[in-house]
Amino acid sequence: MKKNGRTPRGGGARPGARRGGQRANCLVVFLNTLINRTSLINLSKKIVHHLLARWIVAFYSHFMKKVGVIINPKRAQAKDTIQQLADAARRYDWQLFCEQSDIATELGCVALDVEAFADEVELVLAMGGDGTVLYAARALLGSSVPVLGINLGRLGFLTAVAEEELVKALDQVAGGGFELLEREAAMTKLKKVDGTTVERPALNDVVMSWGGSSRIVQLGLKVDEEQVGQFSCDGIIISTPTGSTGHALSNGGPILHPAIHGFGISVICPHTLSSRPMVVPNRSRIEVEVVRCHKALLLSVDGQDCATVEEGDRLELVRYPKPLQMVQLPGHSYFQTLAQKLGWQGSVV
Repeated sequence: MKKNGRTPRGGGARPGARRGGQRANCLVVFLNTLINRTSLINLSKKIVHHLLARWIVAFYSHFMKKVGVIINPKRAQAKDTIQQLADAARRYDWQLFCEQSDIATELGCVALDVEAFADEVELVLAMGGDGTVLYAARALLGSSVPVLGINLGRLGFLTAVAEEELVKALDQVAGGGFELLEREAAMTKLKKVDGTTVERPALNDVVMSWGGSSRIVQLGLKVDEEQVGQFSCDGIIISTPTGSTGHALSNGGPILHPAIHGFGISVICPHTLSSRPMVVPNRSRIEVEVVRCHKALLLSVDGQDCATVEEGDRLELVRYPKPLQMVQLPGHSYFQTLAQKLGWQGSVV
């Protein structure tokens, strides 16, 4: 029908266009519903995980009766610590196990090799410095036995509880006032040119560097069989998140939160301005090959010298199958520990 000599334009959308818009709206509604449900599922998972973690802690604190003790006797505070620990054991009816026979006699407890702790005890108290915790970790990796680090030294990132807090800390453990945190570890394998292999677990870091020589070496780095580069340098550090606040930090590496599933890689004194530390997923397979060196290098795992490395040797590193369980008490969060140990005072203005 014509009006004023012109054909009127239709005011509505074409039927096909209307159906297309309805489909788009339905798709948006569906996606929003799916996102909301996914968020709800994730929230439910977090709630279940939190409740399960609290139940595990309650179970531990209620049934925990066997406690392993590792004390660094060289620390000046060791004798006072032993007495406080003996008092706590009587108070909470704990059966103590200790590696050193003389300390076991003083505590009135059972002497037991640390390698047997994983099968016998429900908690390990590592009293000393970070080295004492790493010593305990080497024996406990692969088990579910948690570790509580008590600091009898100076710095101590892994021994966040100070000596003067010992009695309070033991009371919190006995009362279930703690959390269990997972610390990822690595498994290292050194493949020698003569066909022999050396395997070690690492909670902290792996350091390959020159020992008796200061001459530059050439190292090749691969990640998941892909060539990353070759570096003329003094060595290399591969760290877990736990070890990122140690030797790697002094070498300019990044600080990795313990919840990050990754490894830090930093070359030591590279002869180039473009080399920078990197972080790779912990599902990666890291390989370091000694392309050229004039003298044997030294391989150190968690601060323990374990092997010499020569030209043609290859180091492989992968994630350890099971993380270490560590006890965290209230008032000793990761960032609180960082701020305290690294002297982060904030602005003084």
